[in-house]
Amino acid sequence: MMLSMPAGPKRFSWKNLYTGILEGLKVFAFYLAVLSLFRIFFIFWMSSYMGAGVGSHDILKAIWRGTRLSMQTAGALTFVSFVPGFVLHYVWPRWERKCVLALNGVLLLALSIFYVASFPFYRQFHANFNQMLFTGANDDLYALFVTMVQQYDLPVRLAGAIVLALGLLWLLRAFLKWDFLENLFDSVHMPRLVRWLGRLAFLYFTYIVVLLGIFGGSLGWQTAVNWENAGVTKDDFLNEAILDNVQAIYRAYNLNERMLACNGLDFTTDDIRVLAAKLANKPADTDDLDVYLTKEAQGAQVEKPKQVIVIISESFANWPLLDKYKDIPISHGMRSLIAEDDTDYCPTFLPNGASTVSAVTGVVTGFADANLYLTTMPESFKEPYPTASAPQMQKLGYDTNFWYAGPSTWERIGAFTQAQGFEHFYSRGDFGDVPGSVWGCEDEVLYEKVLAGLDADTPSFDVILNASNHSPYDLDLDAKGFDRESVREALTEGHQQDEELLKELGHYWYADRELAKFVKEVKEKCPDSLIVIVGDHADRYNIDKTPTTYERYGIPFIITGKGIHKGTLLKDSAGSQIDIMPTIYELIAPRGFSYMSIGSSLTRTNRQGVNYGFFITRQAIGKADTVPLVPESLDGGAAPEIDQQAMEDYINGVRSVSWWRPKYGPMLDETKLENR
Repeated sequence: MMLSMPAGPKRFSWKNLYTGILEGLKVFAFYLAVLSLFRIFFIFWMSSYMGAGVGSHDILKAIWRGTRLSMQTAGALTFVSFVPGFVLHYVWPRWERKCVLALNGVLLLALSIFYVASFPFYRQFHANFNQMLFTGANDDLYALFVTMVQQYDLPVRLAGAIVLALGLLWLLRAFLKWDFLENLFDSVHMPRLVRWLGRLAFLYFTYIVVLLGIFGGSLGWQTAVNWENAGVTKDDFLNEAILDNVQAIYRAYNLNERMLACNGLDFTTDDIRVLAAKLANKPADTDDLDVYLTKEAQGAQVEKPKQVIVIISESFANWPLLDKYKDIPISHGMRSLIAEDDTDYCPTFLPNGASTVSAVTGVVTGFADANLYLTTMPESFKEPYPTASAPQMQKLGYDTNFWYAGPSTWERIGAFTQAQGFEHFYSRGDFGDVPGSVWGCEDEVLYEKVLAGLDADTPSFDVILNASNHSPYDLDLDAKGFDRESVREALTEGHQQDEELLKELGHYWYADRELAKFVKEVKEKCPDSLIVIVGDHADRYNIDKTPTTYERYGIPFIITGKGIHKGTLLKDSAGSQIDIMPTIYELIAPRGFSYMSIGSSLTRTNRQGVNYGFFITRQAIGKADTVPLVPESLDGGAAPEIDQQAMEDYINGVRSVSWWRPKYGPMLDETKLENR
């Protein structure tokens, strides 16, 4: 009896070539079908996020555009599994099918995990995967893990993703075994000429598919679809749904790389000089940026306070303070405070960025969010920037303290704030065994510690960053006294059974209540105090699933204390977090006091704000990167007019100076850009 020998390498033949290419085409078709079905189900399941007026034509356009874009994704995934399989087909054929299935199993598992995760991600950020993925990579990973387990049911979602991946792998295996096309051009009954014409047609068809896979549903780069030009509908949700999860992650990666390389901003030194001069209303006659940043206070507007306190409140959006939501009982504390005679309020204010760390850097350094991650840059730890708040408040005679509810290691916040001049830093590690979430102690605990640290006779500048209004939203709201049913009754019928929304609103209620209580206690203990309240960002949850730009991104700016009155702020004031410290300087500093800032005071001149993506005035808000700028009304009425050139100069001035000064220093020198 003869032993059968293991199959050796196969010789090149049309049959082997055809079989290998056909298997690759099958894999391509399978991935394209999966990505397309994923998209269709996502649109169906999340349809409540579509804006008013979206019709079937818009949905079909999004599906078609997305299918074209997913041809590129399917092509990339096919390439990853096809090339090893095609090589093994000739070198080691017995392992070919196992290798193909193993590689595709890994790819399908990754796709399934991304897809399952995309639903809660969109609910949280109103976007497909974006740069927050990489911002999170610099965050507290343990806290992120606990949040995903507690709020987003990570074990259940992961199990679901695994089951989905196994089901898809079974379908792929069955599809690859389906051999109805394997002998299409090798029938003995087919004339030789027909067979060869068929083979040529098959190769040409394969060539077309390859082009579609390379160029995103097009035959050339001129008409290629990619993540940058994919959004062609009028609806933000559908534009995000056009991107499959792989393309969305690729977008996030590209944007993050641009940020890290600092090449997302394209300004020459001549541009920056002119823009800085316009920002400062000075002649463009020097290459020293610090000349343009230097200002003189016009004279104190209130008696110099003993304590200056800036509270950066986690996810403290402005929309609950709007009149249209006044019947929802979650913002009584701030509404009552705003009504007090010693309080003024600007409702048109923007966060510095999309995350908490941007708010911190805005207040601590005075720089706008401009494609730099300041808490990780070596330059941030050499010495305080000249625009930094702590050293300038020290010049005015204040001790400087930073209070954070969470750990000092988060975003290197302890080392960063002290490197930028804060004399004292306090975090959860200094508070002992106190209640809270993985992100930090409860607000009432933090405020209690701060209150104990205040001395009515010792001038101090205190920045406070709380954390309770943050996912996983695990406060025991019932124990805190939250009247869930009153809030439920105030909601529209479609939201009354949304328990997750009620939990989120309950955390806003808690943050609002504790903030109002703290302000009252500070005024009692330190009556000569000035207190500023802002949110770190908004854009986490809204009652309206398709909120206006204003409701989605706006945060409050509230200033209260001795000497403050209605009209302290300009009646048409607007701003962003880089304007907080200039407002304080102009309120309390004596005439002629020299300070440095990019922003300006809401009590003197500031009537516009700008951040990483938007601009705002008292009448309008809009995206900062469109040409021309397209203002939207704050109240849904007719779009107001803006001075296009002045706003563009302001946007570019803030960004260019905030980009150059922290990385390259005060002198505008073109040679510094040669190696960037």
